[in-house]
Amino acid sequence: MSKDWNRRTKLVHAGTRRSQYNEVSEAIFLTQGFVYESAEAAEARFLKAGKDEFIYARYGNPTVAMFEDRMAALEGTEDGFATASGMAAVSGALMAVLKAGDHVVAGRALFGSCLYVLEQVLPRYGVKVSFVDGTDMAQWRAAITAETRAVFFESISNPALEVIDIQAVSDLAHEVGALVVVDNVFATPVFSRAVEQGADLIIYSTTKHVDGQGRTLGGVILGSTALIRETVEPYMKHTGGSMSPFTAWMMVKSLETIDLRVRAQTATALSLAEVLADHPKLHRMIYPGHSSHPQHALVKQQMGEGGTVLSIDVAGGQEATFRFLNALQIVIISNNLGDSKSIATHPATTTHQRLPEAQKIILGITPGLVRLSIGLEDKADLIADFHQALERC
Repeated sequence: MSKDWNRRTKLVHAGTRRSQYNEVSEAIFLTQGFVYESAEAAEARFLKAGKDEFIYARYGNPTVAMFEDRMAALEGTEDGFATASGMAAVSGALMAVLKAGDHVVAGRALFGSCLYVLEQVLPRYGVKVSFVDGTDMAQWRAAITAETRAVFFESISNPALEVIDIQAVSDLAHEVGALVVVDNVFATPVFSRAVEQGADLIIYSTTKHVDGQGRTLGGVILGSTALIRETVEPYMKHTGGSMSPFTAWMMVKSLETIDLRVRAQTATALSLAEVLADHPKLHRMIYPGHSSHPQHALVKQQMGEGGTVLSIDVAGGQEATFRFLNALQIVIISNNLGDSKSIATHPATTTHQRLPEAQKIILGITPGLVRLSIGLEDKADLIADFHQALERC
C-alpha cells in the first residue's frame, strides 16, 4: 500500500520503524552496536543479516535505515545508503563503481570539491577522466566510448546554473553500458524525476534542502538495491563514510516538511528573478525557472520548476559586488544553500576560489557573480533588501 502513497504522505510515513513502545515521533537508536541472544545468533548474523537485523552502526542502524527508506521512497528508487556528508556520497559513489583502467566522463561545471575528486583523487588510482561542456550533447557523444564505465554531472551546475539533459546523457551512456551518476542537489528531491530520466545513482548533499536549517552534514546515494547493497554499501561501510543515527533522525524529521519548504522557496525565487531580471545594476540574472534562461524549456520538461537558487552578476566587478553583499540586511553571507535563511555566496573568492582564472571564465564565475539561495523569509522583505543593497554598489 505504501508504494501507492503520494509524495507528501511518503515524506511523513515512509520507512517508519516503531519500537515496542509505539512512539509517535520516530525514535533515535543512538547505539554503536547490537546485542545477540547467543553466540550462534551472532555467527548467523555475521554470515548474513536479515531485514531489520543490524551488526554495527557503520554498517547500518534502525534510525539510519528509516532515513534511507524515506529518501528512496521520495526519489522513487529501490534503495539508498546514507553518508556522513554530501562529498562522502559523491566520492563514495565514484570510488565504489570505478577501478583502475576505467574511464569516466564528467560535466566540467562542478563544485570545487567534486573537481578535486575527479582531477586529483581518481587519476591516482588509474582512472581516466574526461571533461565536457555538459550542455553540449556533441561533446558527450564524442567523449563516451566503449571504455567508459560511468558519467558524472550536476543536473544543475553550481553556481552558473547550467542544466544538463539527464535523459539525453543517460541514453548515450547506457548505449555503452556506462552508469549514470547524478549530483541532483540543485534540482532537489522535491522536483526530481531523475530515475525515470535514466539516472542509475542519484546523489544528494542532505546538508542542503533535506536538513534545510543549517544544522548538520549529511548525504545519500540512491539507486537500485543491487547497486546500493552489492557495490556502494561494501565500499562505504568499510571506509567509514556512514551517517550517524542522530544525524539520520534530524534528517527524517526534516523530510516531513521538505515539500512545503522547497515549494515556498521556489515560488519566492521566481518572484525575485522576475524583479531582478532587468535590473540596471546587474549584467545578468540566471534562474532556471525564468523564461530568460537558455534551457528554460528543458527545465520545465525535466523538473517542472526552477528550484531555490538563482545567480546574479553584479556590474562593477568584485569591489561593487562586495559593497552589495555587505549592504544586505536580511540575506546572510555564507557558503551553504537550501537553508530556511536566504544566503548569498561569492563563488570566485570562496567555494570556487581554488580554480584557475581561465577555468573560472569558462564556467561563468566572474568577479561579480553571486549565488543566491532563497529561504523562507517574506518575499516583499527580500525584494526590498536586494533593492537597497544594489543601490549601494
